Amino acid sequence: MLVGHPMGVSGFSAIAPLLAESFTVVTYDPRGFGRSTIEDRDQDAEPDLLADDVRRVLEMAGEGPAHVFGSSGGAITGLALVARHPGHVRILVAHEPPLALLLPDADEARAGMHDIYDTYRDSGIGAAWARFATFTGMSLSPQGEGAPPQPSAEMAATSERFFGHGLLPIALYQPDLSALQGGPTRVVVAGGTTSKGEFAQRTAAALAARLGTSLVDFPGGHGGFASDAEDFAAVLRRTLT
Repeated sequence: MLVGHPMGVSGFSAIAPLLAESFTVVTYDPRGFGRSTIEDRDQDAEPDLLADDVRRVLEMAGEGPAHVFGSSGGAITGLALVARHPGHVRILVAHEPPLALLLPDADEARAGMHDIYDTYRDSGIGAAWARFATFTGMSLSPQGEGAPPQPSAEMAATSERFFGHGLLPIALYQPDLSALQGGPTRVVVAGGTTSKGEFAQRTAAALAARLGTSLVDFPGGHGGFASDAEDFAAVLRRTLT
């Protein structure tokens, strides 16, 4: 199961066929993105809510506990899924989950996230992406966090949903560490080899430390599954098996 946020099926187009050589691959568009509709446009993307959506997708797919790969906000969805529905996940690879409150400078990180949100409200999508890039150090190429190389109606809708209702509930999520450590699911925390020092790589390292595990290096940066798909798939396949 491949899980992203703010990204759906299309973001995994490079790696999904490579993994399909060894696995049955399932992915989806999170509610409010891509082909997934949402009844209440003002509904926040709470990780527990998103995790329940993934649970239902997995139950429809069948075949018992899944190997789950989640990246960015999708990694946080995966952490919530393991905490709430551990029987559905055999192993979770959480790739660069942006857990701001696990950092030593958590207060500064919280303020930074609120500043990005306020920038979106006051100055719009473009200014918010610029502030996001400055704060996180992430690339905004199509192979990075996912900001558009050029404006489009779909990307504008994605950005509105992300900044308006996903950024704060996801980045300020506090994972249930005791559930993650004490449950039957193996949790592997991953970071990019070229994103060291960036916000999401640092939060991944902080999560690994809290769980008492080593951070596993994966090829590329925050979007390594797209920019370095073949090498990334090889490391992910080895990690899962």
